[in-house]
Amino acid sequence: MGDQQDRDRSVWVDSDEQRIVVHIAGEMDLDRAPMLHAALRTAITQPGSQSEIVVDLAGLSFCDSAGLNALLQARHTAGEHGRHISLRAPRPQFLRLLELTGADSLFPITGT
Repeated sequence: MGDQQDRDRSVWVDSDEQRIVVHIAGEMDLDRAPMLHAALRTAITQPGSQSEIVVDLAGLSFCDSAGLNALLQARHTAGEHGRHISLRAPRPQFLRLLELTGADSLFPITGT
């Protein structure tokens, strides 16, 4: 996982013994949100995988309600599977989106 071809896309996944990291780059909007949703769902529902899922937002330049909805759905699915999602390195625009929607209290945030 995580080779250069994957890194050229908007969403790619890396993992180690401790966590799964879902990286998001560029704009996360209505067109790209299904890709994020699919990557998160796979990471969460994979049998025997790590319980900690980190969504790395360092490369995210824009996120609309469709991208946020994919994260909220993933949080719910993670809870059903005994897994936890945290957000890493969100940019100010995304933090503002979380604050405006009240979703800032739903996710642990690291690397701000």
